[in-house]
Amino acid sequence: MTLEEKTAQLVGYWLDQNGLVAPMQGEMTSGTPEGPTATLAEVTRDGLGQFTRVYGTRPVEPDERAAWLWDEQRRLKRETRLGIPALVHEECLTGLAAWKAATFPTPLAWGAAFDPELVEQVGAVIGRSMRQLGVHQGLAPVLDVIRDPRWGRVDECIGEDPYLVGTVGTAYVKGLQSAGVDATLKHFLGYSASQAGRNHAPVHAGPREVADVYLPPFEMALLDGGARSVMNSYAEVDGVPVAANGALLTDLLRDRLGFDGTVVADYFSVAFLEVMHGIATDRGDAAAMALEAGIDVELPTGDAYLAPLVERVRSGAVDEALVDRAVLRVLRQKERLGLLDPDVFEDDAPTGVDLDTVEHQDLARRLAARSLVLLANDGVLPLQAPADRIAVIGPNAHRAEALQGCYSFANHVLATHPDLPLGFSIPTVLEALPGALAGRVAEVGAAAGAAAAAPAAGASASGAALRFAPGCAVTGDDRSGFDEAVALATVSDVAVLVVGDQAGLFGRGTVGEGNDSESLELPGVQRDLVEAVVATGTPTVLVLLTGRPYAIGWALDGPGDRPAAIVQAFFPGEGGGLAIADLLTGAAEPSGRLPVSLPRSAGAQPYTYLHPRLGGPSDVTATDSTPVRPFGFGLSYTTFVHEDLVVDTSVTTDGTLAAEVTVRNTGARPGEDVVQLYGHDVAASVTRPVVQLLGYARVALGPGESARVHFAVPVQRFAFTDRHLRKVVEPGDVEVWVASHAAASRPGGPLDSGGIVAVGDGPAAVDVPGSATERATVAVTGPVHEVALSEPRIVEWSLV
Repeated sequence: MTLEEKTAQLVGYWLDQNGLVAPMQGEMTSGTPEGPTATLAEVTRDGLGQFTRVYGTRPVEPDERAAWLWDEQRRLKRETRLGIPALVHEECLTGLAAWKAATFPTPLAWGAAFDPELVEQVGAVIGRSMRQLGVHQGLAPVLDVIRDPRWGRVDECIGEDPYLVGTVGTAYVKGLQSAGVDATLKHFLGYSASQAGRNHAPVHAGPREVADVYLPPFEMALLDGGARSVMNSYAEVDGVPVAANGALLTDLLRDRLGFDGTVVADYFSVAFLEVMHGIATDRGDAAAMALEAGIDVELPTGDAYLAPLVERVRSGAVDEALVDRAVLRVLRQKERLGLLDPDVFEDDAPTGVDLDTVEHQDLARRLAARSLVLLANDGVLPLQAPADRIAVIGPNAHRAEALQGCYSFANHVLATHPDLPLGFSIPTVLEALPGALAGRVAEVGAAAGAAAAAPAAGASASGAALRFAPGCAVTGDDRSGFDEAVALATVSDVAVLVVGDQAGLFGRGTVGEGNDSESLELPGVQRDLVEAVVATGTPTVLVLLTGRPYAIGWALDGPGDRPAAIVQAFFPGEGGGLAIADLLTGAAEPSGRLPVSLPRSAGAQPYTYLHPRLGGPSDVTATDSTPVRPFGFGLSYTTFVHEDLVVDTSVTTDGTLAAEVTVRNTGARPGEDVVQLYGHDVAASVTRPVVQLLGYARVALGPGESARVHFAVPVQRFAFTDRHLRKVVEPGDVEVWVASHAAASRPGGPLDSGGIVAVGDGPAAVDVPGSATERATVAVTGPVHEVALSEPRIVEWSLV
C-alpha cells in the first residue's frame, strides 16, 4: 500500500457535511485536500476507510439510499487500486438514527427498566435493521456513569451506578453484535465527570475514581460483551486530552484490558487537539499525537489523518510504523465484517425495507413500559370510574418529539427539516389515552382555543371525555395559556399533566448534547403551570417526559398542594405514549426504578449515592445533598416484602458469596419487583461507599405469590483500587442486605423506612417509602487478593 492508500483507510468521509449534528460542524473543513467541491471519485481515489452516516445525516428514503450505497461500494471495488469497500457507520443510541426508523427509549430508560435481557433484544433488532442496509458499525452504547444531572448528555447515559451501566450496556453490545454490527463503546474515559456538568469541560478525577467508577462498564462490555470498537472522550483528564492520552488509549485499553479492535475518534476530536485544547500547533501535530496515543480512525472526516499526516510521515516527524499499526487494525476489522470478501456487495441492494416492523414496535413498547417509574400515588392511579371528564394538559402531552431522546432522528436531524413527517407511528400521550381507556372514552377534543387534538378513534357512545390544553411551551415565559388549562382542570374529574424536556443539540432544546443546564428546575414556566393546575383541587397526575432528573421535591414533599401521582418517564420512544397510557389506566403495572438519584437541587451537584460517609449529609455541614428520591426507588400498584435473607457467614477474598431472599407480593394486583442486593465494606484501607448495588433481579409475581431468589456474588463486587493502585479485595467484614432502594437501609437509619434524615438548617426530614431486610455480616477471609481480569464480574441470579 502507498502511504496515501494507508491514510485513506484511517478516515471517514461525510457525504452531507452541512448539517448541525456534531460540535463545531460548521467550522470544520471537508476533510479532503480537494475541498468540499470535489467529486466522490476524486475524494476516494486512494480508497476510503469509512462512510460517515450515509442514512443518518439528512432524510433519505431507505431503499433509494441503499441502492446508491451498493453502487458506490461496487465502484470502490472496481475503480480503486486495492478494491476495498468502505465501512459504514451510523448512530444507533435510540435505534438506527435514520428517517422512518423505529425510535426506542433513550438509554436512561434502559437503566430504569433494570432489564438487560430486554435491552439485548432491542439491540439485536436495531442491529438487524442496520445490517440489512449495509451498515457495519454502530456508535453506541454510551457507558459514561452519571455524576451530574446538569450535564446535557445525561439522557444518553444508563445510570449513576457502574454495575448497572455495565450490565445493561453489555447486553446492548451483545444484541447489536449478534446481528453482525460492531458496537462502539463511548466515551472512553471519564467524559461524564466534566467540571460543573459542562460539555467538554475538564475532568478532575483521580486514578482511583477513574478505575473504580468510570472504567468498570467498559471492562464489562469489552471482556464479557466482546465489544469491537471504542470511541474516545472529548474531555481532558488531569490536563491531558483523552484523544492524545496514550496511557488511557494504549496502556490501559490495549495493554491491560487486551482490546484488539479499532479506536475511532469522536467527531473532530483529533482536530480539537489544536482548535479546542490548544496542545497541538496544527493538524499535522494533532494527527501525530492522536495516532501515537492510539486513535486508529479519524471521524467524521480526514481533517488531520490525510495530507497533514502524510506530510509528517514523509518529513520523518512521524514513524510510518504507527500508520501501519492503525491500518492493520482497520483491515482486520473489515476482513472480519466480510468487506474483503470477493462477493461483497455483488448481490442486489435491499428493497421494501421496513425499519419499523411489528417486532420493533412491540419491543419499543415493552421497554418503555418497564422503564416508567411511579414516584408518588395517593390512590388516584390507576384511573378509575367515575373519572369521566379527563383533562390532558401540558406542553409534552401532544408532541411526538417529547417522547424521543437527543439521538433520535427526529430531534437530531429532522429538527432542521420541519416540513417532513417523522415517517413512523408514534402516538402521543393524548393520542394513546383513548385506546387505553377503551369504552370509557366518548370523545376527545381541545379546550376552547386550544390546538387541535387527536381524533377520537374507537370512541364509544358513552363514557369518558378527554379535553386538551397545552398550557404553555416547554421553554419561555409565556403564561397566556394558563387560564385555559386551569379552567379545563377545574371542570374535570382528573387532570393528566405532561411536562418536561425537549431534546436537541447545541442550544436547540433543554437537554441533549451541548444542552447543559445551570438549573435543575423544570424548564420555562412549567412549574408554575403544575402549581396552578394542582391548586384547582382536581386530582392531578403529573407525568414527567424528560432526559434528566429534575429537582421536584416541591411536587413530592412540598408543604402546599401536591400532585396526586407522579410518573417519571425518561424519553420512552415511539411506544412511550402507549406505555404511559397503559400505566395510567392500569393496563400495565409500574415496575421501573430510578437509575439515577432524583436531585435535591442544582447546588447539591455533583452527587452520587456511591459516596463515602462524608460525601452525604452529616453534622459537620449545614447543607444537605440527600436526593429527593434515591437510586433504585420506584413504586408499584401492589406491594412487595423481602424476608428471610440467608447469606454465607464467611467467604474467601477470591470466592463467591451466596445470598438468598424471599420476595412476596402482598398486594391485590400482579406486579414485577426489582430485587436489589446491596452491600457495604465496613472498614477498608481507603474510604468506601456507605452503600453499593451488588446485583439485581426482575421477578414477576401474582397477588399473594412469593419466590426465593438466589444470588451468586463474586467477592470482587467489593473490590476497589488500593493505595498502590491495584484492584484488590481485602479481608474484613462486609454487610449484605436486600432493599427497595439504595436509601432503604443505611447506618443509623431505620430499616422500615427510607432512613433519609436531613441535618442542620436544610429541608425537613422526609420518610421515603421503602423497606429492607436486616443486614447480614459476612467475614471475608484470606490474604489481600489482587483481582485478575479473568475472574467473573457478573452477579448471577436464579429462582430456587
